[in-house]
Amino acid sequence: MKTIRSNISRRDFLKQSSAGIIGLSSIGFFSLCKQQKFDKMPMRTLGKTGLEVSILSFGGGSQFLKNKDGDWESILEKAVESGINFFDTSSGYQWGASMSSEERFGRILPKYRDNIIISTKFESRKPDEAKKEIERSLKHMRTDYIDILMIHSIEPSEDIAVLEKGVYKMMNQLKDEGVVRFIGFSCMNSSQKSKELIEKLDIDVALLAMNPTKYGDFAEVALPAANKKNVGVIAMKVMRNIVGKEATPGELLQYAWTQPGVATSMIGHFGRETLLENIRIVNKFVSEKKVEINRKTLETRLSHLAGPHVLCWARPGYHDGMVA
Repeated sequence: MKTIRSNISRRDFLKQSSAGIIGLSSIGFFSLCKQQKFDKMPMRTLGKTGLEVSILSFGGGSQFLKNKDGDWESILEKAVESGINFFDTSSGYQWGASMSSEERFGRILPKYRDNIIISTKFESRKPDEAKKEIERSLKHMRTDYIDILMIHSIEPSEDIAVLEKGVYKMMNQLKDEGVVRFIGFSCMNSSQKSKELIEKLDIDVALLAMNPTKYGDFAEVALPAANKKNVGVIAMKVMRNIVGKEATPGELLQYAWTQPGVATSMIGHFGRETLLENIRIVNKFVSEKKVEINRKTLETRLSHLAGPHVLCWARPGYHDGMVA
């Protein structure tokens, strides 16, 4: 991949790869970018980005990848039809699926591009390698820009000064060039490092683990810092390894939605019925004028689930949906 020039356009960035050119021309990408009619779904502003996002968003990680070919296509279509407008994935999401999560998105979402928000993440902490990931992401998703680009899975050992001089600088360059609209990071392992990153760098969006087990204390440590700087907050790991044990999907979603400053809950939908159930929960949440949830009681009930003994994503070496 050639070095990106400072005056590069969004489309020029993608066209540096001949494969990218072929990928766009073969599907007539721009001819698909037409206005679509959407059902109403509650929207919230994603912090200082100003983006209006559906309170239920669509995660493209390991749960989505469990959907078999022939099934996942209609699930994505139904999500859009239902008014979900925020779709998140990562360059490394694939596991045993026949194609990556980004490629799945690229098969369905381009025709809705003008009406949806696409977020993806890169793995490498080396700018040159990260650029290659981003170029591949653009090709796989058949788009010439990314709404939100994030550093995937910030770890407790991360050196923020190194990130600032490396991939963070690169992300801002892409933002200035129009390849990326907003930048951020995801984290499920360190609320303290998330807090430091938010305080020290100019971050637009943070994707944070947040559920009633209070594992990681993200709501207490990182969320206030994000709110103070008007960083858009997305709640993830809202249900994973918890739902059905001692809490209902409705309780877990309401817990995230009632956190001050949380714009949306990112859920990986395995099966069409799971998606439909979550949409029903959204409708109930909106129709009820008073949210009946006791946060403290729920936290007490689920506190014993906090930790790697229950939460697979809290175990050392875990990578959500990574190519294997």
